Amino acid sequence: MASSGQTVLQFSSSSTSVSARVHPLVIFNICDFYVRRADQAERVIGTLLGSVLPDGTVDIRNSYAVPHNESSDQVALDIDYHHNMLLSHQKVNPKEVIVGWFSTGFGVTGGSALIHEFYAREVSNPVHLTVDTGFKNGEAAIKGFVSINLSLGDQQLAAQFQEIPLDLRMVEAERVGFDVLKPTTVDKIPNDLEGMEASMERLLALIDDVYKYVDDVVGVLLQIMTSANFYQTL
Repeated sequence: MASSGQTVLQFSSSSTSVSARVHPLVIFNICDFYVRRADQAERVIGTLLGSVLPDGTVDIRNSYAVPHNESSDQVALDIDYHHNMLLSHQKVNPKEVIVGWFSTGFGVTGGSALIHEFYAREVSNPVHLTVDTGFKNGEAAIKGFVSINLSLGDQQLAAQFQEIPLDLRMVEAERVGFDVLKPTTVDKIPNDLEGMEASMERLLALIDDVYKYVDDVVGVLLQIMTSANFYQTL
């Protein structure tokens, strides 16, 4: 028979119902941050901005990168830069607040728990968004996570990242732009020579139209002058 004073090891289930909606601009920004990263940086991390909708969905609308250094056992964030960027963004969009953070790479890494702990002090139940900018599966895999606490009685022992549903719904124009990021569609983009050739063809076509217009105008003027000379002769 179990003792009535038995303590139970359990995960908190309060975070499992969280879902998030990501706007395309956020993904474009993260990819741009990765391209512009420092040479020695393996990945970039940063802050996610947005709001929590009435139904509880986390609406992620903006982002900015935060300088950091990390090793196998520690992570250093430029907190002053983070707070200054937040103030700058909120001057333009005062309704946008911190809703989580992002990192490039495939899934959660060893230092993610340390970074998530910092953002958990900035906002309750932050969302962790990962973007695979290495296109390991032929496309940019995008995943969202929240942290679930493992507790023994009232004492918190550890945390576990659990994947949450993401809504990446886009209009057609946004989807076309996003598809350009995929390596499988890069061969459809014209190179510099093809682009120059197409531009020259359009320019030549415009020049032909101008010549035709000038010839028409000159023809009309000649007719007018011929008619005027004819009447003067009379």
